[in-house]
Amino acid sequence: MENNIFISVIIPAYNEEKRIENTLLDVKEYFLNNDLNYEVIIVNDGSNDNTKNIVSEYQKKMPKLKIIDLKKNSGKGYAVKKGMQEAKGEYKLFMDADNSVKINNLDVFLADAKKGYDLVIASIKMKGSEIKEENIWYRKLLGDVSKYIIRLIAVPGVYDTQRGFKLFSKKAVDNIFPQQTIKRWGFDVELIVIAKLQGFKIKEVPVEWKNPKGSKVTFFSYLNTLFDLLKIKWNIVLGKYSQN
Repeated sequence: MENNIFISVIIPAYNEEKRIENTLLDVKEYFLNNDLNYEVIIVNDGSNDNTKNIVSEYQKKMPKLKIIDLKKNSGKGYAVKKGMQEAKGEYKLFMDADNSVKINNLDVFLADAKKGYDLVIASIKMKGSEIKEENIWYRKLLGDVSKYIIRLIAVPGVYDTQRGFKLFSKKAVDNIFPQQTIKRWGFDVELIVIAKLQGFKIKEVPVEWKNPKGSKVTFFSYLNTLFDLLKIKWNIVLGKYSQN
């Protein structure tokens, strides 16, 4: 029954026709080899390519695959929020459509969640992580600078907020996402800020992160994230994120 779903996997997708099928294949294979009651939710964020049709066709191979079709592009943060609010699982994971952190990491994440962690997040700054970068050289420099600023301003003690692979308990989702306001790149930071303010237990887990060619993250994405960071800091000052 739908009410007994153990794990929901939410994948936001915007113009992912070249990558989404391989990601779904990995997810399908993972659940074929693991006895978990699951659902997979693709949130099509107003794509203007063939993403929706590819996912719809894949439903024939994967009956537990669902689509939320947003008519206009509203941002990754908005898409993740919609998916999380629709998901029925006891645990809820969001992962990127480019498969940069693979679904088989879920084994370790669930083990940590069962130990009492409410939010388990992928990190490339923890010992044991591995980075395979296939994009422009300055991405690493910009990424390191932004991580430092984010940690300094908003989330001291958290070393990597931006990986697209985060596992939430249902309780965390129910308390955190109603307070989310950021719709685009900075939403990850806001979720972690709210989680910390509400006293949820957070753990960073080292992962292998492969950033494939064709990434949508640009120099302006980093600038937009920093603008979002200032909004988040202002919300903290104003006390807009309620605490438990």
